[in-house]
Amino acid sequence: MSSSIKVTVIGAGSATFSLALVKDLCLTPGLAGSHVCFMDINAKKAEMVCRLATRYAEELGSQLTFEWSTDRPASLQDANFVINTATVKNEYDARDMREVIDRHGYYYGGEIRIDRYYNLALMLGIARDMERICPDAWFIMAGNPVFAGTTLVTRETGIKSIGLCHGHYHYRDIAKTIGLDPDKVTFQAPGLNHMIWMTDFLYEGKDAYPLIDEWIATKAEEYWATHVATGTHDVQMSRSAVNQYKLYGLFPIGDTVRHTGWWYHTDKEAKMRWFPPPWGGPDTHEARAVTRSTKDTRIAEMMEGAFDAKTSVVAVFGAQKTREQHVPIIDGLVNNHEGQFQVNVRNEGALAGVAADVAVEVPAIVNAKGVQPLRVKPLPPKVMVNCILPNVLSMERTLLGLKTGDRAQLLLDVLESHHTRSYDQAVAVLEDVLAMPGYEEMAKHYRYPKSL
Repeated sequence: MSSSIKVTVIGAGSATFSLALVKDLCLTPGLAGSHVCFMDINAKKAEMVCRLATRYAEELGSQLTFEWSTDRPASLQDANFVINTATVKNEYDARDMREVIDRHGYYYGGEIRIDRYYNLALMLGIARDMERICPDAWFIMAGNPVFAGTTLVTRETGIKSIGLCHGHYHYRDIAKTIGLDPDKVTFQAPGLNHMIWMTDFLYEGKDAYPLIDEWIATKAEEYWATHVATGTHDVQMSRSAVNQYKLYGLFPIGDTVRHTGWWYHTDKEAKMRWFPPPWGGPDTHEARAVTRSTKDTRIAEMMEGAFDAKTSVVAVFGAQKTREQHVPIIDGLVNNHEGQFQVNVRNEGALAGVAADVAVEVPAIVNAKGVQPLRVKPLPPKVMVNCILPNVLSMERTLLGLKTGDRAQLLLDVLESHHTRSYDQAVAVLEDVLAMPGYEEMAKHYRYPKSL
């Protein structure tokens, strides 16, 4: 027995994600007969993904149907699930912004993030469109910033919303590195998106944290001396991760490793000390160049394959389900196939010490009743005071600036950067960024108060 639904993917030009979604839908019998609409402002990319998806489904004998569109309101019509994976500013926009920021004496942009306006405005715009067009649909946010976006959408609209990220799966890297079978590990890592901490690490039902301690004591130095990163985001067992474990008492998971501690990012030398070669983590000019090149190559290959009837799409993408949670969650909600997942949801008491209307990342039971977050054990005070609450305040500053359009709020964020050395430096870099071509809408939205 299957349940046919309509899934709309916003930002479908993110081809790798879209094809992974199609693969999981095709391999989920309970969703046979469903319809997928790929929406993207880039018609060529949307058509490419639609062609690949159609051929993939045909090769598997799947009953899924597909269409593509550049019209967002039209794509939302009759949707049951809307998945946003869009990024308004691409890798090349980010590179250009970093170059401007670097000219003012910052390294790699100084970790300054003042361009979130576009993605947050997009998320809120989609949710408000959904309130008009498909008010009963679920909104699944897969594009960053998940933390601020999930908080914003759940505060400002009545749409059923969750945010998803796959960073929690890096617990498997820990298991593999210390010689454990990841499939025999049970873990829990609550917190905020990109700021989660492993409170439980069990191997065959027994506490495995002592095995991490043993690895650190006997094998870590050799690992750091010899390990070469297999990808730009290969940082889970880096010096930085272990240093954070020693400082805070819990192991950081996923992007937490690179988002905690300004001292790991002061310059290239620091990054190469704390993160593995050859890039020193994902947040360097060299690593981002690799990311851009990899994406460009992947898109070119997919574009060629989409229009080459001789290419087997299944041979290229495989016929095994991914570890992504999107389709299993949809299946759970539609067909009552219950499961436990890691989700970003409005807190409402799931994580102690965080306000009810702030999005937290916690485990949740999903079935036909909905997404039901589990109440997790409180995080240690040291983690809360030094990591969780400062990130909540940073998010609140971002949303306050977005809501009020106060340019002074953007300036205050730049002044908070540990790379900033003077008030005038912060003012100059902010004005230069807002004067960049393509940022006119943001520059118009943010204005200084009359008192400045």
